[in-house]
Amino acid sequence: MKHLIATFCVLAALAGGASPLPAAGGTLTLASTTSTLDSGLFDALIPPFEKKFSCTVKVIAVGTGQALRLARDGNADVLLVHDREAEEKFVAAGFARERLDVMHNDFVLVGPAADPAGVRGRDAAAACRKIAAATARFASRGDDSGTHKQELRLWKAAGVRPSGPWYLESGSGMEATLRIASEKLAYCLVDRATWLSHRQEADALAILVEGDPELFNPYSVIVVSPDKFPWLNTGLARKFAAFVRSPAGQAIIRDFGRERFGAPLYFPDVVH
Repeated sequence: MKHLIATFCVLAALAGGASPLPAAGGTLTLASTTSTLDSGLFDALIPPFEKKFSCTVKVIAVGTGQALRLARDGNADVLLVHDREAEEKFVAAGFARERLDVMHNDFVLVGPAADPAGVRGRDAAAACRKIAAATARFASRGDDSGTHKQELRLWKAAGVRPSGPWYLESGSGMEATLRIASEKLAYCLVDRATWLSHRQEADALAILVEGDPELFNPYSVIVVSPDKFPWLNTGLARKFAAFVRSPAGQAIIRDFGRERFGAPLYFPDVVH
């Protein structure tokens, strides 16, 4: 996609410890989740921002855990992520002054329509116990992303430590993991936006568990602290944070997906 720059060479350069260069005045580096990219949201949200501020946004689309690590190394100006516990630790450690609510959707547990483990319902932790008891295949992202951390919280609530040949860790983003789940007829935890935008490619699967409050999935925007990293483009990062929370940005989020998928993929969280 147009805004994806999370290539192996870019990530290798960032991981190599090279000193970051001062950001160009018209360039913003946004570290975010693969789910926001895979859903197509950035193709709707970023061009209006670039036009408004005559700038360029470079997106590094990785799991939330890696996005936070990039920011801890001073390699991102702003974050759009979805792991509140990790975000709060990031702020408490002085890497940002605050995290700001932007939007939410939810996670759903999908799996083979025949539901061999009998998980269908509203209780996600109970579903995890049944999957483990049946040793039914489960496809996990296994990548320290917000989705992966949410999945691990569900296993913990279920009193299960998943392991064995039935537990398939992809180490990949949500789209790739969902594809593996479809090919292997495995269960999978997926954010609703990615499910709605890629369900035709995963037509062997169906939503089996939804509506559990534990599946709530909030997203936040975080401006990385210039006190830690004075070379960051903090001015443009603050403009981005303000834009995604503005009436215009929230309207884009509210309307995204309605026409193509028949339902919104995200719900705005800022009241104006």
